[in-house]
Amino acid sequence: MLRRTGLTLAAVVIPALALAPAASAADGEGLLGRPTDFEITMWGFGVIALFMILPVVLSLIQHRLETRKERAREQLERVRRP
Repeated sequence: MLRRTGLTLAAVVIPALALAPAASAADGEGLLGRPTDFEITMWGFGVIALFMILPVVLSLIQHRLETRKERAREQLERVRRP
């Protein structure tokens, strides 16, 4: 388990470190060119939307899984009764 975690971490960190100079090269101009105020604003709104939508979606998934677990538990109790 620890080995897999280390490999995953290395697979994420090494490319990030390799691409970091290109992202901040040439007076803050990244791989996609010079950012405009509109692009920065839209990215900000995207981040806000992500953090609003993600908890709702994850909560819905958790609720569905909990409901399924309770149904399975009830069925097992019905089968186990003499």
